Amino acid sequence: MMNAYDKDYLYHAQKNFAHMTDFAVNTCGFDIDEYFTMFLASDVCTRFENGNPNYIVGKTGCELARLVVREIKDAEIPVQDIMYSDKSPEYWFGWALCYYVWIKNHKFAYVLSAVSAGDMLGMYDTMHEADITKFVSALDGRLSEHYKTTALTRMRTAYGLSQAELAERSNVNIRVIQSYEQRLRNINKARISTVVRLAKALDCDPEELMDASFLSDDCDEESMI
Repeated sequence: MMNAYDKDYLYHAQKNFAHMTDFAVNTCGFDIDEYFTMFLASDVCTRFENGNPNYIVGKTGCELARLVVREIKDAEIPVQDIMYSDKSPEYWFGWALCYYVWIKNHKFAYVLSAVSAGDMLGMYDTMHEADITKFVSALDGRLSEHYKTTALTRMRTAYGLSQAELAERSNVNIRVIQSYEQRLRNINKARISTVVRLAKALDCDPEELMDASFLSDDCDEESMI
């Protein structure tokens, strides 16, 4: 799995993301869930999670927050930039979330759909002095509980197709589809052409079918056909 950007950028990305969260909540007065609803809808979110250097290291946290509010609310934040030396719970949350998204190569929406920003902030008291791996493990558990079925299963069910119908519609072998839905293989490592055919059949973007949880991907696709 390749991370969205090099580890050399990670410290600065975490710091900027943490300052963005702290500034938005503690200086600008946004509710943390309200702010992250805006963030997820913004171009800042897409560029940050894709590792655009102008966003992960080229802008301050305050600048990132201003861009989010400007884009989503078509408004300017009326207070001056400020970055506190004392690290707030919101700063810790931003720092930890940024790390988790980077190390797992997840989309922010994938994580925040399973565990809200407010819920993660509630982990501060028990997690902020622990090693970051404790937070990662805890969030892994929460995501696994939330995403009991695969993205492919959820998209197929929502579209109203059986596995056989999806196989016929996409020209992907039904046993391959079953192996992805049962998490016997990791769809993230599927052939691009396979994921594109499935996505086209389900009228969705290929990235919407990605799934971070799987049991085993030891076999290759040809062996399943």
